[in-house]
Amino acid sequence: MEVGSSSSNFKLYDQFELLEYEDRLVFKSPESPDQGFSICRRQGNIEPLSDESSSGKPSKTSTIYGVAGTIRLLAGTYVLVITSRKEVGSFLGFPVYRVESMKFLACNEALRFSNSQEKRDEAYFMSLLKTVEATPGLYYSYETDITVNLQRRCKLMEAWTSKPLWKQADPRFVWNKHLLEELIEYKLDRFIIPLLQGSFQVTQLKLKSSPATFTLLSRRCTRRLGTRMWRRGANLEGDTANFIETEQLLELEGFRCSSLQIRGSIPLLWEQIVDLSYKPQLRIIQHEQMPQVVERHFNDLYQRYGETIAVDLTDKHGDEGQLSAAYAEEMQKLPNVRYVSFDFHHVCGSSNFANLQVLYDKISEVFEKQGYFLIDKDGKILEEQKGIIRSNCIDCLDRTNVTQSYLAQKTLDIQLQRLGVFTSTEYISMFPEDYMKFRTLWAEQGDEISLEYAGTHALKGDLVRYGKQTVAGFIKDGMSALSRYYMNNFHDGIRQDALDLVSGRYTVSKSNPSPFQLNSFESFSYLPVASALLIGGLTLTTFSLQQAARNAQHYVSSVVWAGVTAGAMALVKANGRQFCSRPRLCRLL
Repeated sequence: MEVGSSSSNFKLYDQFELLEYEDRLVFKSPESPDQGFSICRRQGNIEPLSDESSSGKPSKTSTIYGVAGTIRLLAGTYVLVITSRKEVGSFLGFPVYRVESMKFLACNEALRFSNSQEKRDEAYFMSLLKTVEATPGLYYSYETDITVNLQRRCKLMEAWTSKPLWKQADPRFVWNKHLLEELIEYKLDRFIIPLLQGSFQVTQLKLKSSPATFTLLSRRCTRRLGTRMWRRGANLEGDTANFIETEQLLELEGFRCSSLQIRGSIPLLWEQIVDLSYKPQLRIIQHEQMPQVVERHFNDLYQRYGETIAVDLTDKHGDEGQLSAAYAEEMQKLPNVRYVSFDFHHVCGSSNFANLQVLYDKISEVFEKQGYFLIDKDGKILEEQKGIIRSNCIDCLDRTNVTQSYLAQKTLDIQLQRLGVFTSTEYISMFPEDYMKFRTLWAEQGDEISLEYAGTHALKGDLVRYGKQTVAGFIKDGMSALSRYYMNNFHDGIRQDALDLVSGRYTVSKSNPSPFQLNSFESFSYLPVASALLIGGLTLTTFSLQQAARNAQHYVSSVVWAGVTAGAMALVKANGRQFCSRPRLCRLL
């Protein structure tokens, strides 16, 4: 299959006219005015465009850049549209866009006929849709599929490119897969945009006298979609949280080199429920199917990527150590997967990035044998990647990103030496301008995927960007750590519900219990009371102590208020989980 044919012969409409009527929404293509569809604002039904549906004067006309899907709630249908976009580069020669803003349009006229409980439930679901509108890191192309890596797409049949983009896409990486079901049912193929969540970074390298395009594309799997603390480990099918395929693509003088790495949460059944402590306790869930879960996960990886090296970067003491030991024990039962334990914090500390050479020495022979994918300007396959490195820490964010960037640098050096750009004694680190671009892309990718999972930028970004910790980076890491603590404890329950709703893990139905019945404890109604007791107690204790310096009688009130404060603190600590934001809609596994 030639390189040029890796594009799609099926181009989507890249702009739409949205006509808003009192009883319907009409979507039309400016380049093909007879092509479009309408959605009834009362029933939510989709109909092909007709003279009748586009007649009359709309109350509002606007331009949108895509329909990302529909979702049915209790009182009607809501349509997700892309309201602004930004072109961020190209993938194999075709423009790639990032979603800058999205909006749900309501077709819920039936809401006025709902009872009070249904209205309350609908209001909660609508608040979750508001959270979905702010989803970061969504990318797409109108002209080519970006969910399938270069090696796989070059092996697909020619007829594959004539299919609609949603049929070409790898369903694991289609963020809006559930939202597209109704559009697919009505065969609106040229309106269906598969969205990829992850990261897309591209830059130009000088490479002596050989200019090259360097692309970094990360694809987030949707099978176990969730937030940092509410989606850990694996489910019974072997799908893991924060599973990401990262493709590093080099385009140089007609050649294209692709190398893949993957990351994912430790594929055991485990949890880490927030409880107001900075590092909540890790708990391994005892289950009779644990060995089968691990086996299912690695069997799936083998079928997709070939031989797998599992690199475990977790600590070997404390809670992490127990989890790592359980992982190592299960891996001994899998003879076809090589497990490598590397205590990142012990070996590298907070700033010794170069010590990752210790890890590389352990895996270099197999790593280099796995290779990379290479095709020439005629589309001829010269090299194939025969296996993959799977890295994990606890979050699969900070330590994992540092490690993957190190391995990616080794691969880039090998590729550039293979193509004759570098001699056998030259490396990308010897060319400061290009090296900085390489590191910057990996650091920005780390920030983006961390934002999607943890709600903040990545920690240890300085190690990727500069190879050492800086004072500014230390301060930034501290701020990000505090932000993570706040997000994980007081906001991620709602974010998790939003993800469960939009991914179809939870289906809205009048036969289902109210979300307020699924979680009867209203954490946020108790949190202000606890906060008021703590702040008020500390304030009055301090005031009483100041007064006591002038009047000994105030010592008694100081002791009383100090006791109240200590009691409130003990209450909050003992019931930490109850004061945190918790998901309402779905169970953890």
